[in-house]
Formats: sequence, C-alpha cells, structure tokens
Amino acid sequence: MDKCSFCGRTKKEANLLIAGLEGHICDYCIEQAHSIVMEELGSRSNFKLDNVNLLKPEEIKKFLDDYVIGQEDAKKYLSVAVYNHYKRLMQPKDKDDVEIEKSNIILVGETGTGKTLLARTIARMLHVPFTIVDATVLTEAGYVGEDIESLLTRLLQNADYDVAAAEKGIVFIDEIDKIARKSDNPSITRDVSGEGVQQGLLKLLEGSIVNVPPQGGRKHPEQKMIPVDTKNILFICGGAFDGIEKKIASRLNTQIVGYGASQNREKIDKGNLLQYIAPQDLKAYGMIPEIVGRLPVLSYLNPLDRDVLKRILTEPKNAITKQYIKLFKMDGIELEFNESALDYMVDKSIEFKLGARGLRSICETIMIDAMFELPGKNEKKLVVTSDYASHKLEKVNLKILKAS
Repeated sequence: MDKCSFCGRTKKEANLLIAGLEGHICDYCIEQAHSIVMEELGSRSNFKLDNVNLLKPEEIKKFLDDYVIGQEDAKKYLSVAVYNHYKRLMQPKDKDDVEIEKSNIILVGETGTGKTLLARTIARMLHVPFTIVDATVLTEAGYVGEDIESLLTRLLQNADYDVAAAEKGIVFIDEIDKIARKSDNPSITRDVSGEGVQQGLLKLLEGSIVNVPPQGGRKHPEQKMIPVDTKNILFICGGAFDGIEKKIASRLNTQIVGYGASQNREKIDKGNLLQYIAPQDLKAYGMIPEIVGRLPVLSYLNPLDRDVLKRILTEPKNAITKQYIKLFKMDGIELEFNESALDYMVDKSIEFKLGARGLRSICETIMIDAMFELPGKNEKKLVVTSDYASHKLEKVNLKILKAS
C-alpha cells in the first residue's frame, strides 16, 4: 500500500499523496517542510553590501534625470545623501574611532513639484530596503490613527522581515508638514497629531532601538515586538509647507535694515521665495526645534514653470503621454499628441495650480472618452489636437457646473 515515506500516512489518511522515484510524500509533510524552509531562510540575512556596485553622486543624479525634469538642487542633495548613506554602511572599523553620522534630509516644495516622484525614482535603483510612508495618519500612542512605529513596520515588510536589512534601509516620510504644531501655545489642548507625533519621531530620527509591531500596532495586540535599531536608517522627509513663503518673506524683511536695504530687496526673487528657506522658517511654521535639528540637510523644489511642465509631458522615460501611447498601442491604435494640445494641457495645469499632478488628471479627463469608445471600433489612429482637448475638457466642466 502506498504511504508517505516521511510520516507513514496512507493514501486514505492524507488529502494528497505525491509519488517520487522511490517513495511518496503527503500534503501534511509538504506544508511542514515549507514552513521549516521559510523559517530557515528568514533567519539568514540576504542583504550584503559586498557585491553592491556603488554609484557615484553624479551617476545617481543622471539616473534621476531620466525620470524627473528640473529640480537640480534637490536631485543633487538626494544623490549625495544616498551615496553617503551607502558609504556609512560600508565604513570599516578604524582605529581613529571616527564614526560618520547620518544626515537626514527634508525637502520643501509646492504640491506637484516632484517630491514623492524623486523618492519613488530613488527606490528604483536602490539595493537597500526602501519605503514611502504618509505622516498624515500618524497620532500619539493611544489615539485613533497609526503609531509612529508603523513607519518601521512598512520597512520591515519591504525587507521581508529581515531585521539586519531593514536597519540599513531608507524611509521617505511624505506630508511631514501635516504634523506641524497646530497652535503656538501648546497648553491650550493636547496636539495628538501635531507636536505629539513630532516628539515621537525624535527617537526614530536620532537613532535608537525601537520595538516594532510586525503586523501593525493596534490590530494585533498579542503579537511579539521586533526590536529595530534606527541608527543606520536614513530618513528623507518631504512636505509642501503651504504658506511658508510668508514666514520666509517676514524673515527676509526683518533682516534687511540700514542703508543697503533697498538694494538687497531688489536682489530677492519674490516669485520663488522657497529658495531662501532656512531652518528657522520651519520652526516658525510649527516644527519643533528638536525635529529641525535632526533633519540637518534642507533643500527645496522650484515651482514648475510652463517650459518644465511641457517637458514633463513628453521627455521622461515614463512621461504621461508615453503611457497613453503605450496603452492605445496595446489595442492596435496609434495615438499622437499635437504641439497645440500639449500647450493647452500645460495652460490648464497652470490655471488650476496643481503642478505636474494636475497634468495627469487633465490628460485623463481628455482621453477618457477615447479610451472607452475606440477599443470597440475599427479606428487605428487618433490625433489629439487643442480643439479636441478643449472640447473634452469643457464638456466635463459644463457637467460639473450644471450639477452644482
């Protein structure tokens, strides 16, 4: 009678019995063997820097240039930060006892200027675990929302729960401005999603051993915590900081006093005050001094002008127009965008003040009818002109006006 060569179960006792050359194995033994293999592999660290081809800062920036248009300063800061992060991980233990400290970064820029895109693009080329998390859902422990430790839960998951690899990873915290202090007087009410979260982030940014819930904090209270050392985790923060230009303008005006005041004022580019941002502006906005001190590298993203927006539509490897051309090509339809149509979409994006993110929604609105109708027709070519684009966009706007 056929039976499992491992446990001795007969064909009737097992759900499944698989035959080999000189024996059999049942489904129970297969599941048990699988769990043993996964546990054994999970206990070994697969992350090794020995074989990593470390790109120089200029090479990292060239990679970013393929996907992100403009923002030269921000790309330069990011490239150097990532390069130095790798060097910190590889540094040998010398007799001089000089330990290189990490330099966490904060990027400030208007919505749609490319903060998150920069982070996602960096993630494409990295050999270390990388995660993007949103600061808007964070609250103090004990309140509705996510704990600060959940940032590291995502990093652990991306590292396949390899703690050694996660401890050398990079975390991008998006919407960091949303946890700014809500009031200048902290005694009025408990700021559980503002200053309270900033206080909780201090230990993560500085470097300490944090007990991380592997499946999220409050949904599985019975789970065992995993200790993670954040000393070698690089934190990159991004935020729009809407209205911070007023803080910058106020600081620049108060500093300009005396005979050369009028001359210095003329040198200031009032159209792009973000380029003059300083740590004290973040403090005035509502970031506590301890957080600002733990984010020593401060960079900005320029507002997107008309030329840059048009280049974003066509030049990057994953440009919006290229994505739609590929989508239609899969249905055997040749799609073409006229220069006039591109100019129209750029003008509308500037009008709506949504940056590059607005280009996507405008393009989607213009193309929705064609994507719905053409796959079922015999048409093999579509040329998008400014007239076609304006007709489709105005039709949607009219519907909204009638509904309201």
